[in-house]
Amino acid sequence: MRAHPLRLTTVTPGPPGPAPVREAAIAWIGEVAAQALTDELETWPKPGLVSLVDAGSHDNMDAGTFRRSITALRPFYVELARAGAAGAGMDALRRTGLRAEAAMLAATGGVNTHRGAIFALGLLCAAAGAALVECTAGLTAARLTSMVRDRWGAAILRGPIPLNSHGSAALRRFGAGGARAEAANGFPHAVRVGLPALHAGRSLSGNEEAARVHAFFALLAAMEDTNLLHRGGTEGLGDAREAARDFLLVGGVGLTNWLAHAVAVHHRFVARRLSPGGSADLLAATIFLDRLGSGP
Repeated sequence: MRAHPLRLTTVTPGPPGPAPVREAAIAWIGEVAAQALTDELETWPKPGLVSLVDAGSHDNMDAGTFRRSITALRPFYVELARAGAAGAGMDALRRTGLRAEAAMLAATGGVNTHRGAIFALGLLCAAAGAALVECTAGLTAARLTSMVRDRWGAAILRGPIPLNSHGSAALRRFGAGGARAEAANGFPHAVRVGLPALHAGRSLSGNEEAARVHAFFALLAAMEDTNLLHRGGTEGLGDAREAARDFLLVGGVGLTNWLAHAVAVHHRFVARRLSPGGSADLLAATIFLDRLGSGP
């Protein structure tokens, strides 16, 4: 298995001034967000999802589509971190997010690769920018996620609800909370499930990519993925979560033949056209929080 170290020139976040120091830290935050999306893409196998190996359950996108999207989104994550440092409210963040979505669609020929990740990572970048200014407790996962909840949670729940997203369709059809509820509550699955599973995967395997696979299966087992609801209904969601739990119960990436087991799950998802995109977004958020929490 391959590891994908973050190749960055890093700057330790510090007090608000001087301005060049803070701007360098803001640029670092945006780069970490883009790298988190790259790490998520390069993680394999993630059942049903696009990777460098195949396109999973998708006919209209591949790894190249995702790479173009990540390149287009990188400057917007920097902009959102800067907006957080300036004390921006949810309306301002939402406007930047809509411009980021337009840039994504232009880069991919109209394919939605990262709408959920624009939302989740964008909020976390804004929180990281705000934390740089306050500089009271570092860029820990607990601090950043609580900032999202406390500063913007109420506004996130007020809407507006996008009418063309799979998450909003699942909300109307199944009553699922989706990405909005996850963010408004401070990303509890990323903090309580994703990060512990990522750390456990490292201990079990000693390999970063395997650790990300372990975290992905843990998120898939725990969360109500609205993309799965959209594609497979409650039966598809239930079957997917059961498959993820089975993988973890027999040892996850600590099992000698874990890769064959994970690939078999991937093939079953592809056969049923299941695609847990919400779990992928939270894996990217988990990677981002882990990187910022460990520091440059």
